[in-house]
Amino acid sequence: MSETSPKAEAAKLLPFLALGERADLQAAAAQHVLALTGSGPGRTLLAGQTALLRALVELAVAPPPAPARDAARALVNLAADPGLHKPLLAAEPRLPVRLLGCALDPQWPWAEEAAAVLANLSREPVPCAALIEALAAAEPGESGLERLVRALCTPGYNARAPLHYLGPVLSNLSQRPATRAFLLDRNRCVVQRLLPLTQYPDSSVRRGGVVGTLRNCCFEHRHHEWLLGPEVDVLPFLLLPLAGPEDFSEEEMERLPVDLQYLPPDKQREPDADIRKMLIETIMLLTATAPGRKQVRDQGAYLILRELHSWEPEPDVRVTCEKLIQVLIGDEPERGLENLLEVQVPEEVERQLQQQDHQEREQCEREQQELELGPEPQAEGAVPT
Repeated sequence: MSETSPKAEAAKLLPFLALGERADLQAAAAQHVLALTGSGPGRTLLAGQTALLRALVELAVAPPPAPARDAARALVNLAADPGLHKPLLAAEPRLPVRLLGCALDPQWPWAEEAAAVLANLSREPVPCAALIEALAAAEPGESGLERLVRALCTPGYNARAPLHYLGPVLSNLSQRPATRAFLLDRNRCVVQRLLPLTQYPDSSVRRGGVVGTLRNCCFEHRHHEWLLGPEVDVLPFLLLPLAGPEDFSEEEMERLPVDLQYLPPDKQREPDADIRKMLIETIMLLTATAPGRKQVRDQGAYLILRELHSWEPEPDVRVTCEKLIQVLIGDEPERGLENLLEVQVPEEVERQLQQQDHQEREQCEREQQELELGPEPQAEGAVPT
């Protein structure tokens, strides 16, 4: 007697995922699918099951007693694989629209899972475009993007879901010019509402998403003077997470913005290395123009970066910090080359810079490996695990 193939076994789950099936059978089938999505072979197997994927989407947006959470978590795992975006959208072309409705519903208990699926999907151009279309087609009176920002910035918007993953969703969307135009609209006061979240204590996912959004916005150099000026005053919000408890001299202290002066002795830097790097990269973008460089210098950014460089344990973040410090303390570019984002780099020079960057990354990787191989101190009486 021949054994049933994995594909046939997966197909057998389909009837039990259907809406209207007994709740206990639905739950067991959804848990089985969720387990399959935890491995590469399992995800590949499900990618060819169009009807099953469609049923999974229906469960993910279904009200109780349907096992919507497990179905949504399975979609999170599937959407984490860019190669599965096409079969997911083929199974349900309106997937971004339907998940967006769940993510922004203040009463939906699994809104965080819906937002996580959108965060994974929106990393790729096609699903990202579909999500932007869904936001544009939102109900009249309030744009979809405005509603998304409101949900992200309003504490307790959904009492049952923290909505941290709306941060990465917005970051992915801000790679598109239309989203950046919305965020940087001076009449909407949107970017100002995001700034306090660079210090959001409860989630690195939300902090990272907001910092990524700000970084993308800073590619629009025409807005740098406004961003650095008093209407937005973005720089202190970028520097504060990079600052430690350093005790500067009175002369140095006076050069810093008020929010960066006399920080408490227990002040902690941003613990996530990737976020620290993005913060530095955002400031680097703000130094692309001569007025931007002057504003960043005048607000004492060098002092914070100098201390960060001395403290920074991650080699690649330290290298990024060094590059920004060089811009701040170096000579100004020649006339006509003041805007670093518009400078045309000759191909040969670009190849040399890429090679140098590759060598720097290899050096950072070697240093990181040495750190990882080094002995770690162990607390007295602790049991090795």
